[in-house]
Amino acid sequence: MTSLNKETLKIRTEQDVIVFRQRLREYVVKIGMSVVNQTKLITAASELVRNILAYAGEGQATIEVVSERLQTGVKIIFKDSGPGIPDINKAMQDGYTTGKSLGLGLPGAKRLVNFFDIKSEVGHGTTVTIIRWKR
Repeated sequence: MTSLNKETLKIRTEQDVIVFRQRLREYVVKIGMSVVNQTKLITAASELVRNILAYAGEGQATIEVVSERLQTGVKIIFKDSGPGIPDINKAMQDGYTTGKSLGLGLPGAKRLVNFFDIKSEVGHGTTVTIIRWKR
């Protein structure tokens, strides 16, 4: 996979979430991603960036335009140093929540993207990587 453009944004406040979404939209428009795929990616990314604030308090999101074979897309890596997820399998089940949400966040985000990877270590934080291809 080739990286074409990359930017890391700190996530500490609601304002950072808004800036992140604006920057992400700029990236997907620049590569000509379809409106449907833009919506799917921005929806998934919004959920994941909000999780940083809700569960870790702060973290970062790296937006990257990537190319692999004949396709171009946007890869986003969400990283925090929060409490971590004790049971990823459980967290990936629809309806499971440790907060006051509907428990659709992680599994819902996974369904909206082409690639989804989550790594978490209790006491050390969580890293989620997603990719949505242009087409």
